[in-house]
Amino acid sequence: MPYWELVTLIACLMALNAAAIDIFIPSLQEMGAALGVTDPNQRQLVITAYILGFGGAQIVYGTLSDRFGRRPILFFGLAVYVLASVAAIFSPTFGVLLALRAVQGIGAAATRVIAISVVRDCFGGRRMASVMSLVMMVFMAIPVIAPNIGQAIMLFGSWREVFVAIAVFGLFVTLWSAMRLPETLAPEDRRELTFKRTFEAFRIVLTNRVAFGYTISTALIFGVLFGFINQAEQIYTGVYGLGPIFTVAFSTTAVFMAVASFANSRLVERLGMRRLSHGALIGFLLVAVLHFAVALAMGGAAPFWFFVLAMTVNFGLFGFIGTNFNALAMDPLGHVAGTASSVLGFMQTFGGGLFGAVIGYFYDGTVLPMLFGFIVLSVSSLVCVYLAEGRLFDAKYDPAPDDGAGLERKPAE
Repeated sequence: MPYWELVTLIACLMALNAAAIDIFIPSLQEMGAALGVTDPNQRQLVITAYILGFGGAQIVYGTLSDRFGRRPILFFGLAVYVLASVAAIFSPTFGVLLALRAVQGIGAAATRVIAISVVRDCFGGRRMASVMSLVMMVFMAIPVIAPNIGQAIMLFGSWREVFVAIAVFGLFVTLWSAMRLPETLAPEDRRELTFKRTFEAFRIVLTNRVAFGYTISTALIFGVLFGFINQAEQIYTGVYGLGPIFTVAFSTTAVFMAVASFANSRLVERLGMRRLSHGALIGFLLVAVLHFAVALAMGGAAPFWFFVLAMTVNFGLFGFIGTNFNALAMDPLGHVAGTASSVLGFMQTFGGGLFGAVIGYFYDGTVLPMLFGFIVLSVSSLVCVYLAEGRLFDAKYDPAPDDGAGLERKPAE
């Protein structure tokens, strides 16, 4: 495949997950009302159920893909994703809807694991981080587009039609992958599916200090993102009274995340993953502390212009954190890339989903619980990075750039 097509397809595989979250944000209120949900905070479970299914299922896909190859596991997951999306259209109760959302997440988990495994099969070091940044740039366009698509669908239809749009997108990506995506796992790299080999792969992942430390750090910082997504509709419409146009304000934040991901792809090979991500995490913490202080002084919420500015800066910095942390976690584990991708994905997404659900649960009509959660999670993430590395900002420990696809790299020391 041409380089640009591979990056775009990988981004679309990742975007299936983002679309299944962000496109539903405008429909949560109507969805809850139609299915008899009385507690506004319970509407967040539509997002949480998907994230937990998505995070939990990743634990098995990587091991299976290391044995059977990337393509069979990918197409199984895509089939589950599309079929669950179609079934959700006919959900009679809120409980059934949540169950189908979890199943939808289980299917999408394969796309995340395989997408990262394919990138790790083909690239390493700073080159891998650069590719993942380009993938994330396209991926981050989804939070800009999806909520507005969801809002447009709601103007002319209902939340059930939103599931139709998701199913169509999933079918499109399935056909594109079937026609164009090659098998990237070499036959000699396939691992036997035995308990001993599987346990060995998991042990490698969980006992590598750098990989484990960055995995926990990523889970904590993703809790920030999921906490914001869970409460976005309530904050924009309840605290700031924007109404249906809140998707425009929400998209502004996503635009700067995409811009930051693109900038990261240009800067990471020159400055290194550690300098960029460590500096961005410290900046994120400082902005969150300032925002919390202003909101507390203003009685629970900063002026809207300040809220938008602070969130834009925060999630612009987030664009330098998540991608690099994930690449740093994966880089020492190329020899067990599939299992590594699934274990890391499980811990990052499932853990981040739980952290985000806790932040969302404490929503009280102000932005203070969310911002306090930002501070706690970013401090904890910074501590985990320091424990993993024993230092901050030391770019000499970044793997050197490699020369592209097909390169077999020695695991980092």
